[in-house]
Amino acid sequence: MTVTATLVITTKNRKEELRNALASALRQSEPLEIIVIDDGSTDGTSEMVCREFPSVRLERSEISLGLIAQRNRGAALAEGDVIFSIDDDAEFSNSDVVMHTLADFAGHEEIGAVAIPYIEPHKQNMVQQKAPDEEGVWAVSTYIGTAHAVRRELFLKLGGYRELLVHQGEENDFCIRLMDDGYYVRLGNAPMILHHESPKRDFSRMDYYGARNAVLFAWQNVPWPYLPIHLIVTTGKCLMWSWEPARLRIRARALWEAWKMIPTLERKAVRAETYRRFRELRQAWRMGYREGLVVWPLL
Repeated sequence: MTVTATLVITTKNRKEELRNALASALRQSEPLEIIVIDDGSTDGTSEMVCREFPSVRLERSEISLGLIAQRNRGAALAEGDVIFSIDDDAEFSNSDVVMHTLADFAGHEEIGAVAIPYIEPHKQNMVQQKAPDEEGVWAVSTYIGTAHAVRRELFLKLGGYRELLVHQGEENDFCIRLMDDGYYVRLGNAPMILHHESPKRDFSRMDYYGARNAVLFAWQNVPWPYLPIHLIVTTGKCLMWSWEPARLRIRARALWEAWKMIPTLERKAVRAETYRRFRELRQAWRMGYREGLVVWPLL
């Protein structure tokens, strides 16, 4: 049976970057449904898409709902068996990225998502999320939002991303639930995605939601007896990300808000076995990446 693919790109006020992303998507050798979710842009993004990319399906929100909610919306609209996701400031480096990534799913029903190799040319310029070799199937704990593909049916079954997170950290939260359902994230073998990190980024917002959502991840997912120490360590690490006073104040406020939210939130922790496996894969990836070694053979 032929596996079909949908690319979902959520965007807001990055018209020029989005143009490059869509041009690269239309060059893919594999048939690809393309959906753009415009999250309330005011820079003419929707008009540009309609004018220059008539084959692309455009969905526009007049009111900004946020990245996570819009990615869920895109998944609900998608018709492909596999949903691809790149940021609006990213592009495919090669016309065969989708084809190679679909091949990474083939023959392995336990693979729920693929972390596609990517590079950030304006930052560390180092390939990330790439399998050490093509012989085995290599598992990893999570993927980055700008470079991954996930089985649509599984994504919808698990409820997608938790929209209360708003921004940041949704990938870890989803992937640990994916693992708890018996699936894995695989390191990909495809050509790279190029992530040209846009200067149009609100780092204060990233600081706030990064810290807040790290605590919410622990409360909603981490099982006993691991929860107390995980919460304590997470809180400490969030405070130590940077000693710049303004950023420290933002994160301290975020942590306070997260702790206040805890009594109001549903808690459905993963199995202890899943949590340990998630941590092992996370640590193995860090060690392997730093030393240039292999990570973890799944099969």
